[in-house]
Amino acid sequence: VQLVESGGGLVQTGGSLRLSCATSGIIFSLYAMGWYHQAPGKERELVAVITSDGSTNYADSVKGRFTISRDNAKNTMYLQMNSLKPEDTAVYYCNAKHIRGRAYWGQGTQVTVSS
Repeated sequence: VQLVESGGGLVQTGGSLRLSCATSGIIFSLYAMGWYHQAPGKERELVAVITSDGSTNYADSVKGRFTISRDNAKNTMYLQMNSLKPEDTAVYYCNAKHIRGRAYWGQGTQVTVSS
């Protein structure tokens, strides 16, 4: 099983980034997918989740700015991040969770928002 994040980088406040999580080795359509982030010295936190049927949920801090989506044909999940703030700076991780509880993580991609 592989989850590979991409799309991170350095952006100015107010800018945008689009993260991707490409998966292999799983039946993608059976997994709820999520984005988490972890800032230095802090615990990993949920950013957004999308279920196998497309329902979404977001952390309050990103509502209205971030959009999670998935393409089951490409086995890929996305996170469109707009109006980025310095406090969004973190390593962003992709998570895949099967309906029976098995879960996998990607290696993470760094997002840095400069003020």
